[in-house]
Amino acid sequence: MTPDEITKLIFRTALRERAAFDLLYRHTSAKLFGVCLRVLKDRAEAEEALQDVYIKIWTKADRFAATDLSPITWLVAVARNHAIDRLRARKTPAAELDEAQAIADPKPDPERQAEAGSERRRIDACLGELETDRATAVRGAYLNGDSYAELAARFDVPLNTMRTWLRRSLLKLRECLER
Repeated sequence: MTPDEITKLIFRTALRERAAFDLLYRHTSAKLFGVCLRVLKDRAEAEEALQDVYIKIWTKADRFAATDLSPITWLVAVARNHAIDRLRARKTPAAELDEAQAIADPKPDPERQAEAGSERRRIDACLGELETDRATAVRGAYLNGDSYAELAARFDVPLNTMRTWLRRSLLKLRECLER
């Protein structure tokens, strides 16, 4: 499953769509279980932690949009942080906590944050070259997870027209970003 598809599932989960949440679980639970197991070193506790992690994802999916993280990075961060909190709650020896802290932090380093900021400015500049309604539709479809049908209704255009808008807008964005 691509990062864009996972992003859409997270956005749909924020809207409390159970089917999206189920798909998100099926496609990401093995990875998040691995994170919990590495930190907690106990299969039963990792399984319990994973359940708690998905409860957090269900209740906090709307916070994902406010981050600059990739969807998998955000999900791993939720799982890792929860597992570390469980370690702290059971008052584990400092050595185990140090070991858990050594697991790679999914947050981007300052260099990657700077690159992401620069890339975001380029994308925003390219979106600025599109007609306002086209740019708004692209943001709705690819950042907010709006369906083509929802966008067509919002802009009062036929569904196929919305598909054409989005396809042509993405082609223009690609051209702009390749310059």
